[in-house]
Amino acid sequence: MTFASFVFAGIPMRAFADGALFLPECSTLVVADMHLEKASNFATRGSLLPPYDSRATLQRLARCIDRLRPERVICLGDSFHDGGGPNRMEPEDLGRLRRLTDGRDWVWIAGNHDPMDTGFAGGRIAPHTEVRTLVFRHEAETDTAPGEVSGHFHPKASITVRGRRVSGRCFVMDGRRLILPSFGAFTGGLDVLHPAVRDLMDPLFQIHLIGRDRVHSVNSAMLDQPRQR
Repeated sequence: MTFASFVFAGIPMRAFADGALFLPECSTLVVADMHLEKASNFATRGSLLPPYDSRATLQRLARCIDRLRPERVICLGDSFHDGGGPNRMEPEDLGRLRRLTDGRDWVWIAGNHDPMDTGFAGGRIAPHTEVRTLVFRHEAETDTAPGEVSGHFHPKASITVRGRRVSGRCFVMDGRRLILPSFGAFTGGLDVLHPAVRDLMDPLFQIHLIGRDRVHSVNSAMLDQPRQR
């Protein structure tokens, strides 16, 4: 699995092409915005979608854990798409999730979609958590000290490489904050040049863009403008 290596708030990190962040010195894996059971939520409202998003997301997460063997896993909120998600999850998928949380320091950061109970799957829930110089929360705060790691925005970006436009999910960072892409199999995204994201960042910020076969590390001056629909 390809990744980009960098240092943020004094901590070495790896941004992987599957959207996961790994802190080797802290043995910590971080993912954001899995939105488990999003498809089943849509189904309750009459939009029939393939009901395999949770399984695909958990399989990807299991591969990360098997590969990296983290002692700690931090999920940065919106891990479920809504409060009823755990009750709609297939028993096989719920069992897979329980096996992943077993024996690890597993932290569910509360998001705006999440159920406020982890008894169904293990781990502990918190509004935020700290590791060394870092604070992990769901949504970036306007006025924050350096070292904030968050999700929420599902950032994406586009660049042109050798005349070819590359678009995808991305990690966004400056000297104060790092925003992770969504990890879920069925999630949309917000372009990093949208004011909701851009206004949080320094004028020149960094992007780790997930392409088809690598992670492209560029600065914001190299980004393509979002296409108008």
